[in-house]
Amino acid sequence: MPLLLGPFVRCRFSATLRVFWLVFAGFTCTGSEHATATLPAAFNDLLPHFLVEPEDNFIVKNKPVTLTCRSTPATQIYFKCNGEWVHQDDHLIERTIDPATALPIMQVTIDITRQQVEKIFGLDEYWCQCVAWSTTGTQKSQKAYIRIAYLRKNFEEEPQGKEVALDQEVLLRCHPPEGVPQAEVEWQRNEDVINPESDLNFFITTDHNLVIKKARLGDTGNYTCVAKNIVARRKSNSATVLVYVDGGWSEWSKWSACGADCSMWRSRECTQPSPGTGGKDCQGLDLQSLNCTSEQCPQTVSGAEDVALYVGMVAVALCLTLLLIVVVLVYRRKKEDLDADVADSSILTTGFQPMGIKPSKPENSHLLTIQPDLTTTTTSYQGTLRSRHDGTGKFSMTNGPLLDPLPNGSHSLHNGKLNSDPAEFVSRLSTQTYFKTLPRDVANTSYGTFNFLGGRLTIPSTGISLLIPPEAIPRGKIYEIYLTVQRKEDLRLPLAGCQTLLSPVVSCGPPGVVLSRPVILSMDHCSDACLDNWAVRLKKQNYEGTWEDVLLMGEELVSEPYYCQLEAETCRLFTEQLGTLALVGESLHMGAAKRLRLVLFSDAYCSTLEYNIRVYCMDDTQDVFKEVMQMERQLGGRLIDEPHILLFKDSYHNLRLSIHDMPQAHWRSKLLAGYQEIPFYHIWNGSQRYLHCTFTLERLSLSTCELTCQLCVWQVEGEGQSFSLDFNIAKDTRAVDAEFLLMDSSATALAGPSAFQIPYLIRQKICSSLDAPCPNGADWRMLAQRLKLERHMSFFASKASPTSLILDLWEAQHFHSGNINQLATVMADIGKQEAMIFLVSDGEC
Repeated sequence: MPLLLGPFVRCRFSATLRVFWLVFAGFTCTGSEHATATLPAAFNDLLPHFLVEPEDNFIVKNKPVTLTCRSTPATQIYFKCNGEWVHQDDHLIERTIDPATALPIMQVTIDITRQQVEKIFGLDEYWCQCVAWSTTGTQKSQKAYIRIAYLRKNFEEEPQGKEVALDQEVLLRCHPPEGVPQAEVEWQRNEDVINPESDLNFFITTDHNLVIKKARLGDTGNYTCVAKNIVARRKSNSATVLVYVDGGWSEWSKWSACGADCSMWRSRECTQPSPGTGGKDCQGLDLQSLNCTSEQCPQTVSGAEDVALYVGMVAVALCLTLLLIVVVLVYRRKKEDLDADVADSSILTTGFQPMGIKPSKPENSHLLTIQPDLTTTTTSYQGTLRSRHDGTGKFSMTNGPLLDPLPNGSHSLHNGKLNSDPAEFVSRLSTQTYFKTLPRDVANTSYGTFNFLGGRLTIPSTGISLLIPPEAIPRGKIYEIYLTVQRKEDLRLPLAGCQTLLSPVVSCGPPGVVLSRPVILSMDHCSDACLDNWAVRLKKQNYEGTWEDVLLMGEELVSEPYYCQLEAETCRLFTEQLGTLALVGESLHMGAAKRLRLVLFSDAYCSTLEYNIRVYCMDDTQDVFKEVMQMERQLGGRLIDEPHILLFKDSYHNLRLSIHDMPQAHWRSKLLAGYQEIPFYHIWNGSQRYLHCTFTLERLSLSTCELTCQLCVWQVEGEGQSFSLDFNIAKDTRAVDAEFLLMDSSATALAGPSAFQIPYLIRQKICSSLDAPCPNGADWRMLAQRLKLERHMSFFASKASPTSLILDLWEAQHFHSGNINQLATVMADIGKQEAMIFLVSDGEC
């Protein structure tokens, strides 16, 4: 071996021409060809044998494992892992003498880290083997396999609650979470461990299911499947088992004596057994009567009291009948008046004057004039309520009130001006106690002053916006609201197991403000949007700085202050509470995938032989892409190809990058290996924001400017993408600015009508028309179906105005791309063309 371990002396025996190392000071070497030593006679005849061999082990979290090997007689001992010798500096060697045999004993230990195992994870199992030398020869120990231990959080199958009859067999199924080593399973009833050896009525099958052979009343309770291994302990959701008893009838009693009504009776009771724990009552009669014979009947004469009783009962019945008739007549009269009021309140007859409306061609719809009745409201408006999205029509906010009191008690809405120095607002906000932790990043913060008319905040080029619907802020209140995106390095979420960050960390506030109805926070996410693959949770940071789960996607409760719609690339969050929020996903199986955006940059100017290509592997969200673009702009980089999307699966396999097909006569790669590799966990946890690899190429002449090559990015045993590059490194010297300027440059804050496509008064008319239930379904429910929002019916129905929530969501989805005429067509399809086929011209409000 070409190694020197510790104080070993290299010697050569001419007789056998074998090379080995002598350990003890008693061995001497003379010259370069001969050596002599004084050793026990048995030492020269024995092969080394192992007293201790390395054993299989598991890496728990980030704690390394120690492998130990001990052999005698041995002159040298060391480890080989996955076919490669472990470096001599990584061995810890101890030497002793066996007092019984006087033979030398050597013990060696090494530590194996998680990073070492991850390097070859998915290619082969990581193994280590001990090799020992003596003067006679070598021996190899058994292989010890090192695996990374884990235990996923979600059970593949959880027990389900049951109601069973007494003495019936019960089967509760449980498939524990995937884990290494495989999880052990135990069952609990009401938090007490079930021991089948002490209670033979229980039996646990080889595939971890629990069998109750004969259900007893005492077996009623909550059953939990518990999975555990060396990493963690997981509990399933509890399954309630209810053991019930159906009731039985007792024997009939004896017949009673004949009564005054010339009848006799007998009874029985539901007591053998009595129904228990939800069991069925007895079927049949529990009281039976029989007419007596004439001889057995006692003689009675009807008196005046019986006649009076019958007359009174008839009188009461007549009074109740007359009262019911009056109630019905009054109800029908009220309903007719209500229908008349609804008909009179239609938009066409009161708020608008129709001028040749053509529902079938909404793009040619004529203008309808709004003439609000200012005598019936305390609010007047200056300016237009048309949906405006041109640069001149939009207005900004002031840092003061938007509503100035008028002498007659009404208010006038006017255009404010945005403070020209956003940094002053961020600095002022950060001095308050709760906001001291906010990042002072003006480029990724927007703010404005809003009242009951609502508005919108947007962080350009990030996909992050906050829609404040009309009436979300109580009338009479004026709020200064901010929206900012947190840098991941500034604010780290505690992620465990298979959890990964799927969205930017967004703060909106101030926290604690009172909202009358939900606002909508929109932000990108990078999951594959398949809820069958994920358990997606909304996390919120509380005042103490700790993170709490406030919502599990797909299991939203309408009574909670949060509700979420997960679209292909965007999350729309209804929230009644402002704060710092983020989406965290936990994969349910290895089919779950994150979307990665692969982006290539190079140097805009190259005056040397070396040329660098940087490949970024980032979460597919606009805010991360914006950060990388800004950073590359500072570095003088340029984008050299369109971004590609790669689905990165939770398979524990690393990401590999390689470059091929370069013209060998002009270019060569300075990469020593065939590919570069990014460990799985560096990508999956999402904490490293600017994750990238750099390929350094070298051109053989400064005159070489044309570069053609193939750059491949793929996950081991997974999906891959390739870039075909063909460009001139000298001609195209545009920096990132050119592409960066093409990104979103919309206004960061809009207040009042300019923030919405649907004018405020028209919106009120639509809500009045659709909120009331319609017998044929032509109401808000049909609007939700036409807009493909039927999954949220229960959430909409839980609010005072379901239509307003639907319109809020439409505004959030279509602010930049929405066509109001398309919405008018939908209204016409559901028979409400009077509510929405309109446009409003300037100066007519």
